[in-house]
Amino acid sequence: MTSQTITAAASGTWKLGDRTVNRIGFGAMRLPQHGEAFAADAVPRDRGQAIGVLRRAVELGVNHIDTAAFYFSPLRSANELINQALAPYPDDLVITTKVGPGRDPSGRWLPHATPEQLRGQVEENLRQLGRDHLDVVNLRIVGTDSIAERFGALAELREAGLIRHLGLSNVRPHHLAEARTISPVVCVQNMHGIGASPEQQEFLRICGEQRIAFVPFYSIAGTGRTAGATTDHSPDVRAIARAHGVGGAQILLAWTLHQGPHVLAIPGTGDIDHLAQNVAAGSLHLSEEELAVLAGPSAGTRTAAAQPVNPKRSSGADR
Repeated sequence: MTSQTITAAASGTWKLGDRTVNRIGFGAMRLPQHGEAFAADAVPRDRGQAIGVLRRAVELGVNHIDTAAFYFSPLRSANELINQALAPYPDDLVITTKVGPGRDPSGRWLPHATPEQLRGQVEENLRQLGRDHLDVVNLRIVGTDSIAERFGALAELREAGLIRHLGLSNVRPHHLAEARTISPVVCVQNMHGIGASPEQQEFLRICGEQRIAFVPFYSIAGTGRTAGATTDHSPDVRAIARAHGVGGAQILLAWTLHQGPHVLAIPGTGDIDHLAQNVAAGSLHLSEEELAVLAGPSAGTRTAAAQPVNPKRSSGADR
């Protein structure tokens, strides 16, 4: 079987609330532009190319797409590209979006939304996506303060029927515990990759115990973060990639999925060939010996998890 014929079903499935998704999904952060996401001089991606990638992703079995209203570049918006490419939406497609951060039309980052502003952000996502409700909304935060008011505001919108399920992004275990006293949480989207700290690994484990999906961002991009994936992989990653006849990014994706059945991957790309490679990574099996090598200190020296988060450059999902 060639990588072009492997579908996202090969990665297995997980349930986001009552919605079943394949564990290989698609992240839309980099779709609107070439080069670094959120850069002031970002070059808009060809509209036809972006739409073609989204449609091909669905053809390859991707039924989980991660997006946000603040994923835009000059002339291009991820949400509106998704709407144009995929509406009317397939019944099994789950679109996850994020609220909390915001950007003005010039691209300047705005302070994180107040509880009152969150409804406007939800309505903006609804309008751009052409939906009457959102499948999953993640509250994305920076810092360690209480999220009770903000998450409570989203819980009210869930009760009103505008949101089906709620999740969290860029949070710590105490945030998850606090949120669960307010409303069910179906996913946590946090930075994670080879070289993750014991604390990050423990949080991933906690989510699994609570049957909450864990959705890493920057597991491929590593230290590149919003600039995107790098080919500067560690020698261990390169060696294992050669043994499997694939690229380093596919090994990073495979490692991600090996961290637990509740772990979902959301790699993003604007390239059809890279899309097929990302999806095919869901079929890769890493041996115990390979996983042990990748758990070693030398394998994680160039990964995201070994680096601190810069909140000004960490508002997106994995690329």
